[in-house]
Amino acid sequence: MQIGISTASLFPRYATEDALKKIMQSGAECAEVFFSTFYEYRPEFSKSFARDVKSFPVNSVHANSVNFEGNFFNPSRRVRGDGFYWLDQLCRSAQLLGCKNYTFHGFHRIASGGGRDNFDELASKLSEAAYFAQSYGVNLCLENVFWSLYNRPGVFGELKARIPVLQGVFDIKQARRSHYPYQAYLKDMSGSIAYVHLSDVDQKGKICLPGEGLYDFEEIFKMLKEEGFGGNILVEVYDGNYQSEEQLFRSVQYLKELAYKIF
Repeated sequence: MQIGISTASLFPRYATEDALKKIMQSGAECAEVFFSTFYEYRPEFSKSFARDVKSFPVNSVHANSVNFEGNFFNPSRRVRGDGFYWLDQLCRSAQLLGCKNYTFHGFHRIASGGGRDNFDELASKLSEAAYFAQSYGVNLCLENVFWSLYNRPGVFGELKARIPVLQGVFDIKQARRSHYPYQAYLKDMSGSIAYVHLSDVDQKGKICLPGEGLYDFEEIFKMLKEEGFGGNILVEVYDGNYQSEEQLFRSVQYLKELAYKIF
């Protein structure tokens, strides 16, 4: 297990490649590269700094999902084709960075909460993307995002039953925003949680760094262990959720020490 940081945590104060270099110097053990726009999805972009990070583990890549991920679920073959074009670009970028995971959101739902989904139809579309990514050695990892495809517990289990190669990403802030207990997501993804995005929340309900808020991370880590989790843990907060980079790096150290104790 490694404890790392998503480059999203340093956006927009640093460009993606510079954020990654900062993370490499921070004491973090791995990173997620959150590409912010189409310009960064192309392998030519990753190639420009891939050599600099060759010895540093890149756990996952992430795209701005509203750019194209909804294309995979469109009835138009042409629209889906554009989605696969950009998935090809991202997977080749992941290969350059020695990365084997892609954090995936899917389509943007009109509203969060419950709903009636045709899981056979959704899985038929999602499986095409999942197996396409697999052909590059990249796992498609569905994140529990409250406004997107995996907006409630149960969705992952239904899709996983139809797409065996599908993996999950547990994000605690997204679980909170969905108004479902995070424990329900852990159960839903049990045995298939590829990695985790962590943040914390203060008494006012504002996102903060792990260790600075109300969550009992010792309990959360024990639950992850019970669910068979052995992947990496990444701090993913936003630029306005902390004051200094030193705070961010201290949070990583806190999680490293706790992970050593629990796992």
